This record gives sequence, C-alpha cells and structure tokens, in this order.
Amino acid sequence: MAGFAIVHREGFERNGKWGLARRSLGLSALGMGLVDIPAGDSIPEHDEVDRDQEEVFIVLSGAATMVIDGEEHSAPAGTFVRVDPPLRRTVRNDGSVTASVLIVSAPRTSGYAAMDWN
Repeated sequence: MAGFAIVHREGFERNGKWGLARRSLGLSALGMGLVDIPAGDSIPEHDEVDRDQEEVFIVLSGAATMVIDGEEHSAPAGTFVRVDPPLRRTVRNDGSVTASVLIVSAPRTSGYAAMDWN
C-alpha cells in the first residue's frame, strides 16, 4: 500500500450483512464497519465498556431506529448518533427497505488532535 487506500463499498470484504471497512481499508487507529440491516432485523445489543470505545452511527440510507439504554430514537438517512462506552445500544430496522449504517469507533483514551483549521 502506498500510504492510502480507496475502496468502493462493493469492494469491502464481507461477513454476512457486514462490510468490513476497517479491514478492507487497512485501518489501525479506529474501527469502521458498514452494516446493511434488512427490514425487520437489527445488530446485536452491546456496550463498549471493555474496549472504552466511543461509537458513531451514521445512517447512510433507509431508516433505522437507534435503541440506547432501552430508549428508542428515530434515525432516518442522514442521521449521526454518538454513544458513550457504558450505554447499551443496538440499531434496528423497522422499515420496509434495507438500512445501511456506517459505524465508526475508537478508544476514548487515544484522544483526537484537531487540525488548526477546524
């Protein structure tokens, strides 16, 4: 690799409904996965306490429902949701078409250094 990677989502390595973006792009500092959730399906409920990871869920298409500590939140396409490690979370698709959700995560302990221009 020449210091960068360009991969279309159709080129991601797959594991069932998951597109393994992290693995396909060669990421090492953060996690990234693309999940296509069929109508009536969901991802496993979980927290990120053991890995101290902050997660961001980005609904790319379709309409999802974020369930955070048992509370439901509508998340149509274009919605960004950040969740702290101890909260239980899942993404559910109550709609009639597949919902594509990009999930990005990183340990809070590594921190983020902002660029001067933002």
